Amino acid sequence: MSGLHLTIQVIVAALLIFIISGRLIGSKVNLAKRILSVVISVSFTTFVFWYTYLRDNAINTAGLVENVLNVATLLWFGSMLLISMLLYLFFELFDPIALNENGNPVKGKNNIFKRSVVYWRRQKRLRYVLKIAMTNGITRTVKFVRNREDERELALALRLTLEQCGGIFVKFGQVLSTRKELLSPIFIEELEKLQQQAPPLSKEQVDALLQQNLPAPVDEIFSYFSEEPLAAASIGQVHKAVLRQTNEPVVVKILRPEVKEIMRDDLGILLEFATWISSKSSWAESFGFKDLAIGFAASLREEIDFQIEARNMMQVTNMMRKTVLKVNIPRAYLQYSNANILVMDYIDGKSVANASVVFEKFNIDRHEFAQNVLYAFLEQALISGIFHADPHPGNVYVENRQGMITLLDFGAVGRLAERQQEGLKLFLVGIHQNDVGTLVDGITMLVENAEEVERERIEQAVSQVLLKISYVDRVPTDELIYSIFSIVREFGLRFYPSVSVALRAIVTLDGTLRIIDPMFDIFQEAKLFSNAYVKNSFKQPFKEPKATKERLEEEIALILPNIRKIPRRIDQLVKKVEGGKIILHHDIFSDKANASFVTQLFSQFVLLFVGITFGIISVALLAISQFMYTAYAIYLNMAAYLGLFLCAILLVRLSIQAIHNMKKS
Repeated sequence: MSGLHLTIQVIVAALLIFIISGRLIGSKVNLAKRILSVVISVSFTTFVFWYTYLRDNAINTAGLVENVLNVATLLWFGSMLLISMLLYLFFELFDPIALNENGNPVKGKNNIFKRSVVYWRRQKRLRYVLKIAMTNGITRTVKFVRNREDERELALALRLTLEQCGGIFVKFGQVLSTRKELLSPIFIEELEKLQQQAPPLSKEQVDALLQQNLPAPVDEIFSYFSEEPLAAASIGQVHKAVLRQTNEPVVVKILRPEVKEIMRDDLGILLEFATWISSKSSWAESFGFKDLAIGFAASLREEIDFQIEARNMMQVTNMMRKTVLKVNIPRAYLQYSNANILVMDYIDGKSVANASVVFEKFNIDRHEFAQNVLYAFLEQALISGIFHADPHPGNVYVENRQGMITLLDFGAVGRLAERQQEGLKLFLVGIHQNDVGTLVDGITMLVENAEEVERERIEQAVSQVLLKISYVDRVPTDELIYSIFSIVREFGLRFYPSVSVALRAIVTLDGTLRIIDPMFDIFQEAKLFSNAYVKNSFKQPFKEPKATKERLEEEIALILPNIRKIPRRIDQLVKKVEGGKIILHHDIFSDKANASFVTQLFSQFVLLFVGITFGIISVALLAISQFMYTAYAIYLNMAAYLGLFLCAILLVRLSIQAIHNMKKS
C-alpha cells in the first residue's frame, strides 16, 4: 500500500509541476516537449532524493511527504520545477523547427523523432564535408585571399572539396563556373575542370519509371521507344520515341529516381557549408557565396519538377507568338507528362556550336541569325519578364528543315518585374553609350537596397570601369559585368536574385552569340533593339487603333469614379484646414506593430532587471549569513535560496521567450 501511496504522490507532484511550469514559461509551448521535460525532471529528482535521503527513512511504512522535512520537501518540489523548465529550454534551444507569427510550429515539421533522425544524419554528412574542406586547406586559404596566387590556391582547394563531396556539390561547382560576372577568371578556369559522370539508367529502371509515371502502358502510348538514351545527365536522361496516335517523333525526359533523395540529404548540407565558409571569410561573404547556394537550391528544386518546365515552355511559347521573330520552342504533351517525366517534340537540328553545314545549306546570315537570337532573349527579358536563363550553345539549335532558331531546356528560367526590366534596359544602353549617369540609373533600379546608393562615389567608380573599355572595338562582356558586380559588392549593394540570373544569362548568351558570329557586339545590338522597341511603342496605337481604343475605355472606366470624388474631397479638406482639425503627427507608438514591439521589449527588460536584482540580493544575503551565528541566519539562508530560485525561474522564462522570438518566421 505504501508503494501505491508513493506512486500517487509522485503523480500528483508531476501534475502540479506540469501546470505550474507551463504558466511560468509564459508563452505557447509544445505539449510533447513539456511532458517530456516534466517526466525526466520528476524521475531524476525523485531518484536523487530517494537515494540521498528517503531510502534511510522508512520509506516502506510512511508516505513520501511524511518522510521529508518541510524545507526538504520544498527543495525537492522546487528542484523539479526548475529542472523541468531548464529541460524545456534545452529542447527549444536544440530544436531547429521554425514558428509562425502565432508561435505555433510550421505545418509539416512537428515530428520531433523524424527531425532527430534527419538532424543526426545531416550532422554526420556535414562533419564529413567540413573534414574534406579542412583537409584541402580551405580554412587556411579562405582567410588570406590577397593576391592572384592566394586566389589560385583557394580556387584549387574549393574545386577539390566540391569534387570529393560529390553529388550536388559538383553540380553547384559547375554552376559557379558559369558565373563569370561574379568570380575571377582564376576560379572559373579551375571550376570548369569539374566533371560529373552520370551513368545511364538501366533498361529495368527506365521501364519501371515509365510504368509508374505514364497514364497508360508504354506500348499503348508509343509505337517506338529507344532503349538507348540520346543524353544522360545528373538530373535525368532523354530518350527518343514515336507517338502511336499521331506518329509524331518526340523525346521523353525521365527524372533520375535518386535525385530527390540526394537533394533531401545534401541540399541542406550545401547551404550549411556555404554559411560556414561565409562566416570564415570576408571574401566569401563579399560576393555572396551563401546567396549563391540559396539561389542554386531554389533553381534546382524547380529543375527537378518537369511540370514547372512544361509550364515555362508554354509561357515562353505564348509570349513569342506576339512577336515577329520566328523562334521554335518544343511543345510539351501535358497528357503524358508529370513531375517525373516530360514528353515533348523531337527537334531535328544542330547546336549552333556545330551547325556550319546547316548555315551553309540555308544560306543563313550569321550576324542576322545571332541578332534574332539576342532579340528573342530581350523580348523575353525586357518585355514579357520571363526568359530562358541558360542560353548556352547546347540549348540554342538550328532546325534542319527550315533553319529556324530553336530554344531547348526550359528547366531554368528567370523572371523580372517591370521595374527591373526598365533598369536592365538602362543598364545595357548605358554601357553601350558609355554614359555613367544612365548606367547608374539602371543599377539603382536593379539593387534591393537602392536607398543606400552613394550616387557620386558609385558614379566615380563606374566611370573608371567605362574608361577601361573606351575606344576598343569589342566590349569584353564577362570582364565588364564582373567589374560592375565588384563595384556593387564594394558599396554594400545587392542585386535582386532575378537580376543576377539575368546578368548571368547575358554573359552566357554573349558567348553563344560570338560562336555564331565572332564579331557580334551584344551591347550595340541591345541599343538597336531598345530604339526599335521605343519606335514600335509610339506606332502601336496607330497599328492597332481598335485595341488602343478598348484599352483607353478600360482605363477611363477605372479612374472616372475617383475623378468624380475629387471636388468633394478638396472641399472637405479645405473645411478641415479652416477649422483647425488637421493635425499631422507621427511617433513610434502610432503604429501597432511598433508599439507592440516596444512594449514587449520593455516588459522583457523589466523581468530581466527583476531577475538580476533577485540574484544580487540573494547572493548578498548568503554572504551576510556566513557572519551570523544566531537563529536568524537560517531565515536569511532560506530567503537567499528563495531569491536565487526566483532569479533562475525568471531567466529561464526570458530565455525561452527569446528563443521563440528568434524562431518565428
